[in-house]
Amino acid sequence: MPSVSLVLASQSPARLATLAAAGVTPRVVVSAVDEPAVLGAARAGFGGDLKPADAVLVLAQAKAEDVSARLEEDDDEVSALVLGCDSMLELDGEVLGKPADAADARRRWRAMRGRAAVLNTGHWLVDLRAPEDGGTGGTLGASSSTTVHFADVDDDEIDAYVATGEPLHVAGAFTIDGLGGPYVDRIEGDHHGVVGLSLPLLRELLGELEVPWRSLRDPR
Repeated sequence: MPSVSLVLASQSPARLATLAAAGVTPRVVVSAVDEPAVLGAARAGFGGDLKPADAVLVLAQAKAEDVSARLEEDDDEVSALVLGCDSMLELDGEVLGKPADAADARRRWRAMRGRAAVLNTGHWLVDLRAPEDGGTGGTLGASSSTTVHFADVDDDEIDAYVATGEPLHVAGAFTIDGLGGPYVDRIEGDHHGVVGLSLPLLRELLGELEVPWRSLRDPR
């Protein structure tokens, strides 16, 4: 089975680490997408607000397509799959991306503690492989949704966590695989989706392009 190159259109260390733990070493090319502009155009096109699972999918597609276009412009011989991802937390119908600042992170944690929210992660694949390499020219995606139950932490614990700086750089102001892990009581759904990249969902999308997961793994 010939190997397939993967390009990750994300600067997220957690997504890169998730792939690495599964034996995949992608090339990282960060997108230059204006997220508010993309969502604004999508809302105008759909004639209203987007559901969170749709919003993250729109952004994941925009990131994958932005990087794909740049790769094709820079290298006529590029032959790879490009993966874009985006995550948002949904609480009480409000969609939460990265907090604006420390005060915003503290406000969010005081709203989330002792409660459950849904972490939505969009995934989008673009097949840039040449036909002779099995390329399909396909472009497709899907979203994963995982319910996260947060611990009922007190204000001092919230302040200490926010002071680490970690919540300022992640969707929903928390991690499950880092310093925020102790503050998540349990989840319902795919653990990897909370980290930011659902491996089972990615495997399913690859299958639709007739790419077996094993072809992404590094030779051992």
